Amino acid sequence: MKILRSQEGYITQEIEALKQVMSIFADTVTKGMEAKTKEVFGEPLSPAESVKRVIQDVREKGDEALEYYSEKFEGVSLSAENIKIKTSEIDDAYKKVTPELISALKNAKENIRKFQEHICIREPGPFHSNGARIKVKYNAIENVGIYVPGGSASYPSSVLMNAVPARVAGVKKTVVVTPPGREGTISPERLVACREADVDEVYMIGGVHAIAALTFGTKTVPKVDKIVGPGNQFVTLAKREAYGHVGIDMLAGPSEVLIIADESANHAFVASDLLSQAEHAPGISILVTSSEEVANGVLREISRQIETSTRRDLIKESLDKFGVIVIAKDMNEAVDISNTLAPEHLLVMVKNEDEVLSGLKHAGAIFAGPYTPVAVGDYFAGPSHVLPTGGTARFFSGLSVNDFLKRTSIISYSEEVLRSAADDIITIAESEGLQAHANSVRIRIDK
Repeated sequence: MKILRSQEGYITQEIEALKQVMSIFADTVTKGMEAKTKEVFGEPLSPAESVKRVIQDVREKGDEALEYYSEKFEGVSLSAENIKIKTSEIDDAYKKVTPELISALKNAKENIRKFQEHICIREPGPFHSNGARIKVKYNAIENVGIYVPGGSASYPSSVLMNAVPARVAGVKKTVVVTPPGREGTISPERLVACREADVDEVYMIGGVHAIAALTFGTKTVPKVDKIVGPGNQFVTLAKREAYGHVGIDMLAGPSEVLIIADESANHAFVASDLLSQAEHAPGISILVTSSEEVANGVLREISRQIETSTRRDLIKESLDKFGVIVIAKDMNEAVDISNTLAPEHLLVMVKNEDEVLSGLKHAGAIFAGPYTPVAVGDYFAGPSHVLPTGGTARFFSGLSVNDFLKRTSIISYSEEVLRSAADDIITIAESEGLQAHANSVRIRIDK
């Protein structure tokens, strides 16, 4: 891990440069991509160009394009009839997972449900002003598509963290798209999570073509109104292209953690969270501390703990490229650095916890205290683990039940109230040169 000291200057600039490298908007051709895009498209394309090409093909060719890109990008031959997962396949999935996992998923679902119900927006009573009556009505989005990453890994937690808030909001239909592994199947863990989260339909497709199918619909895959869920660079770029045709939750890049720790922090605990973030491979892992002793102790713990990891090679590579330890002059500077970076996950392990928390303004989620690892939020606590990355926590919040609700205002004026407001409305309309707007008021009061 790279070590930066505040007295050396340029701390923020260096970390921001690191994030730029990791940004989903760094439209660069990565190793092996040029050959792959030439194989698929007949010419080398950038990520953004590849995404646009796939989306256009799915929009024009529907299921035929889904079959083609499943073969090209996932190495799986699928017919349109096999894309939708059958009820019997989900029944079989329950036989392939442990009772302990099923119980854990049920418990996690219940925590998520209770928390999302707790924060769900309630319709306020009518607003009365000078005789006018205004109500606010909330309706759930009717159809939601959920992207769940897959391939070589399995993410049942992503099913719960997206589908349960949607259900709490009252979404009528939830559809999951998730890529198959090389053997041409979806992991049983994901399928079990889909049933536990009351998902209506599951489709075995991933990547850009899955986003395109949800956006425009095909003969097999239904069009939805909003797409949520995390994915790789290509999935995120596809969601950016889809926005406007459908709603999306956010544009999320690589996962990240920032830990603020003082001399009271447990070195082993801090190291474990940095390692868990690096396990995403890539994942940005940042420690900000005012203590040289903590920095050195954490490095020793990382060296010790990493040797027992089954993903140690990937973790080492991730920490070498995207791991940073910042030694700040004090906790105030540590807080300032965190607020500047607005991290996705922010852990606080300090003795003056309330004081530090009061100064923190921007983060996707904050984990306070030594016994609150990020894994608690990833899997179990209740808030969704779909969080803003790359500094976007300055203006985005994590996914919640309220992202599946739409607000509509219902405005009611009587003739008397309209007359009292008419002069002001007409004056503003005419100042904008919109005579018909003004006349729509006059015609109601000039009797």
